[in-house]
Amino acid sequence: MTEPDPPASAPASARQRLSDAATVGSYRLGALAAKLMPGPVAAATAASLGLGASFFNPAKRAMIERHLQRVNPKLRGASLRVAAQQSFDSYAHYYMESFRLPSLSKRTVARNFTVDGFEHITDALALGNGCIFALPHLGGWEWAGRWMTDQGYPLTVVVEALEPPELFQWFADLRKELGMTVVPTGPTAGPAVVKALRENQIVCLLCDRDIERRGVDVEFFGERTTLPAGPATLGLRVGAPILPVGCYFTPAYNGHYAVVRPPLSLARQGGLRDDVARITQNLAYELEFLIRRAPEQWHLFQPNWPSDPGYDA
Repeated sequence: MTEPDPPASAPASARQRLSDAATVGSYRLGALAAKLMPGPVAAATAASLGLGASFFNPAKRAMIERHLQRVNPKLRGASLRVAAQQSFDSYAHYYMESFRLPSLSKRTVARNFTVDGFEHITDALALGNGCIFALPHLGGWEWAGRWMTDQGYPLTVVVEALEPPELFQWFADLRKELGMTVVPTGPTAGPAVVKALRENQIVCLLCDRDIERRGVDVEFFGERTTLPAGPATLGLRVGAPILPVGCYFTPAYNGHYAVVRPPLSLARQGGLRDDVARITQNLAYELEFLIRRAPEQWHLFQPNWPSDPGYDA
């Protein structure tokens, strides 16, 4: 008897596995190269990668230009193009830093790191219910996370589950090297986050993008969209203070400046749904404040408002 023909999907599956392996391999290779580069060479390489990414991704360039004009409607022409390129450069800088972070010493990480509002963190943790860092995709948040773990503060980070799973696991392992616990979005995220908060830990939630499109309707940079309900819901459920946080690149070598805002008010004023909506809107205002400090460091290249092309895709 002869072997049966393989199903028609087999070649496609094999191609997908090869593609997935190549994707993971490219990240591994990039991380290794970044760790081996001297710091100034890594910075120059990041700038070149940012330029290339902008050139070869016109759709993402158009999207970040839309977002930048929401932040600053006066941006036009050459000024808008420069700001968009700076966003690509900043994102490449973020990746290069993230790849290099596990190999950097605690002293190197701390040398040019400054923070404004750190007392809000210690005050929040003194209450014993943990605290929630509500962050936009801004600047060097991984560097800030490494600095926090170096100070002895455990972090639990909720991140989007990436495809392929091997790539997600690679990023999870990278963050584990930085002292963070990584929780993928999905049905298991809630219990894991509640457990971390009840152990008086810090939970980091990137919350300027509603990936599942099931969040709370808010006004964000003058236009209606949705933002995740997670921070407000968790804050009310556990009694964990919500601290809006941003971390910015500075001109200094390996320079970073973090801003920790005062906690959002969690005072109950009505039903749960209404309170979650009110707190999430207040969070949107805080995210606007943080992003406006350095809009060119905002790494949001995806559609985020219903009027954006591809929003419903």
